[in-house]
Amino acid sequence: MQRAEEPSVLIIDGRSGSGKTTLAHAISRELVVATGSTPQIVGMDELYPGWDGLAVGSAWLPVALRAGRYRSYDWLEGEFGAEVTLDPGSHLIIEGCGSLTRDSLAAARTRGGAYGVWIECPDSVRKLRALARDGEMFAPHWERWADQERTHLASAQPFARAHEVLHVS
Repeated sequence: MQRAEEPSVLIIDGRSGSGKTTLAHAISRELVVATGSTPQIVGMDELYPGWDGLAVGSAWLPVALRAGRYRSYDWLEGEFGAEVTLDPGSHLIIEGCGSLTRDSLAAARTRGGAYGVWIECPDSVRKLRALARDGEMFAPHWERWADQERTHLASAQPFARAHEVLHVS
């Protein structure tokens, strides 16, 4: 990543329950201390069009980065809603499965520095964390979502594109 005062993009990918959101918020707090400004955090769940939308959300991310905006998905309404503008003068942290691809890194570089992180976590730990966090809402979708994650891993190979791989447990 570039020096803290230069706007840059951090992309954090990993499977559900691996700790992406937790890491994004921890880094955000550190950037506030280092720069005095709050980075913008984009969760990929704002780009997925529902439970079968990992690949679509992943494909839309580079478009959003280049356009500087996207429409956020409203999970309760089941449709895209408000437009969100990406502040070109702020650090940007993107977190979520499907975020770290060749195209997203290329698009991130158009906004400044780009740095990719892959979080590796044992399946049993991830599932416990995810279900503790999202409970009954996520439980019926766990396998369906995991299939999409496996497809993303096989096609995009985010762990190989990452500048850093974090192993957590």
